[in-house]
Amino acid sequence: MPTRVVTGNYAAAWAAMVSKVQVVAAYPITPQTFIVEHISEFVNDGIMDAQFIEVESEHTAMSATVSASAAGARAFTATSSQGLALMHEILFCASGLRVPIVMAVVNRTLSAPLNIWCEHSDIMPERDSGWLIVFCESNQEVHDMVIQGFKIAEDERVQLPVAVNLDAFILSHSVEPVDLAEEKPVDEFLGGKYVPKSSVLDPNKPMAIGHAAPPDYMQESRWLLHDAAEKSRKVILEVNKEFAKKFGRDYKGLIEEYRTEDAEVVLMTVGTVTGTARDVVDAYREQGKKVGLVKLRFLRPYPTEELKKVVLKVKAFGVYDRAVSFGVSGPQYIEAKSALYGMTVPMVNFIAGLGGRDVTTKDVSKMFDALLDVAKTGKAKKNVVWLNTRGVNEW
Repeated sequence: MPTRVVTGNYAAAWAAMVSKVQVVAAYPITPQTFIVEHISEFVNDGIMDAQFIEVESEHTAMSATVSASAAGARAFTATSSQGLALMHEILFCASGLRVPIVMAVVNRTLSAPLNIWCEHSDIMPERDSGWLIVFCESNQEVHDMVIQGFKIAEDERVQLPVAVNLDAFILSHSVEPVDLAEEKPVDEFLGGKYVPKSSVLDPNKPMAIGHAAPPDYMQESRWLLHDAAEKSRKVILEVNKEFAKKFGRDYKGLIEEYRTEDAEVVLMTVGTVTGTARDVVDAYREQGKKVGLVKLRFLRPYPTEELKKVVLKVKAFGVYDRAVSFGVSGPQYIEAKSALYGMTVPMVNFIAGLGGRDVTTKDVSKMFDALLDVAKTGKAKKNVVWLNTRGVNEW
């Protein structure tokens, strides 16, 4: 495998190419645009054999991707922010029709006010759309999860679309060394030539899909979607294990624990802040402070049982959010509170990094210091903390 210093956008595009994607629907939006631009270059240069469809909107991009997948092609697209919001209607069509699309989502703030930098406010409203949702910490993970995404999505136990999330600019436009996979091992990993697991649209064998469903059938349809998402838990673990064996990189599954074995307090992070938090954990451990970290990878399916096992051992649990559910708290905190319902451990939500604001080691240290204080007193001063927000008291 060649190791090159590339952006997260390039890593996603390369992974789509070596996964032998057959149809790519493309519409530009900052900071995603370079993903589809790189793919257009691959197609133009003859190193990628795919239909590259230029469309007039993100709504059409997802519509074209759904249609291509329903017709039996391995399909890919990418978007950000308002583009993902414009796709909203069709995201439900993709999951409801059980088409195994993979889409890269470069997480960017939703307007207004206009902001092109990193925030998770674009993907959070889509967590009930029926898509599997994974967050990446590094450009290498972006590359690897696009490949794994196809393996997970196309498994006959799942047959659901997958959204691979990467932080805007922090990953999309920043360069890191990435082991870029070659086509042959990826082809072996994905099982050779793509053959759809279900019936596909064929003019020689007419069939109807996505037709009207009265109340007599709709509830069962929803249950089948839910059941597929639940079954994906096992598939994700199997695919991760197989990927680790073949490519040497193990992402553990739905979550990744870091120094949690004897931790008194644990912080759960998502996306690129995880790397910063690792450094803080190491520094605090050198000072004798028993802190640990949980990297949330999959938002859907949600790692309920995995989190419960971690939280059973700790005196305080923190949740980092790069988005806010207005009038409540951070969406990750809402999810964690629901998953851990009935457990008595004190929990604190830390909201930081909105609109692309930096989250530094100093900021993460504040989070751990607050959790260590909660561990001593048994009670949080505030359950929801807005870090570095002008005009707002943190504690």
